[in-house]
Parts: sequence; C-alpha cells; structure tokens
Amino acid sequence: MKKQIAAMLFALGLHGAAFAGFAEGALAYREHNYALALKEIAPLARAGNADAQQLLGLMYYTGSGVQRDYRQAFEWHYKAALQGVPAAEYVIGAMYYTGNTVPQDQKLAVSWFRKAAEHGQADAQYALGLMYRYHVAGVPESPVIAYMLWNLAAANGHRNAGEQRDELARRMNEQQIDEAQSLSRNWRPGMALP
Repeated sequence: MKKQIAAMLFALGLHGAAFAGFAEGALAYREHNYALALKEIAPLARAGNADAQQLLGLMYYTGSGVQRDYRQAFEWHYKAALQGVPAAEYVIGAMYYTGNTVPQDQKLAVSWFRKAAEHGQADAQYALGLMYRYHVAGVPESPVIAYMLWNLAAANGHRNAGEQRDELARRMNEQQIDEAQSLSRNWRPGMALP
C-alpha cells in the first residue's frame, strides 16, 4: 500500500511539474518571449500534452519563435485535435477547408468544425453558421441553425456573430427565430448540434 501511495504522489508531482511548465510556456508566449515558450512547450508537446501540442502548432502556424511551417502546424494541431482540444479542431477544419498543406476536403472540414463547435469553440460555431446560412460545403441551408450557431458564437465572444445573427433575423419569421433561440438556449457544450 505504501508503494502505491508513493507511486501516486510521484505521478502527481510529475503532472504538477508538467502543468507548471505549460503555464510558464503559455505565459511566455503571451508575452512574446517565444524562445522561452518553445523551451517550455516543446518537451510537453512531444510527451503528449494536448494543450502544449496545440500551442506548438500555433507557433509553427504563425512563425512565432520558429520558422513558419504549416506541415508542422498541421501535425501538432492534429495531435491536439485527436485529444479533443477545440481550438486545434477548429484549425484542422480550417486547413482542410482551405487546402492549406493538406488536400482540400470540405467534408472533413465540416466534420472538424462540427467537433470544435460542439465543444463550444466560437470560431467554429461562426464558420458553421456561415455554412448553414449560405449552403456551403454540402451543408444544407438552414437559417434556424445558422441563427442558433451565431447566437452561441456571440455568447462565446465572437465579435461578428451577433451582427450576422441580427442581419439574418431580419429575413426570418417569428416562428423561426423562436425555434433558433430555443435551440441555442437548450444547447450545452458537449451536446451534438442539430
């Protein structure tokens, strides 16, 4: 029993150290100290830390502290996306949508956007709203779902979503607006989207 407790404490200590390294790396990134961010984040990303993988992917995507490399950006974001990091899911969707580094695949783009949106990621909710509004990428046109998604994105801080939602509302009838508001009111992160 003592060995099990010692092993648990050791594991918790390592996890705490890994979290501290990520926090230091994320703070360094926000302060534009990319060399320190890379030093803290890269080992954690290689060890499988999803948040570190997403941040390292962002560094490669923007060329912050490393040479811009979209292939590396995709690989690190993909690893994080497979672990359910919403920001990484959104980036993977965007890269498939535009064909940046990977073959353009709108079906995969929609799938990744949907995963991120279902996790509450505002940019993905906004992008999916555009797809439902304008019947893009094989997504059926639905002003009700577009409104719902933009309402959620606006609530999550997306700066253009509220404007898009309000413009769309001028073209909708009262029943459609009520339905869209009910859908957004009853939706929670982690729930499937309609």
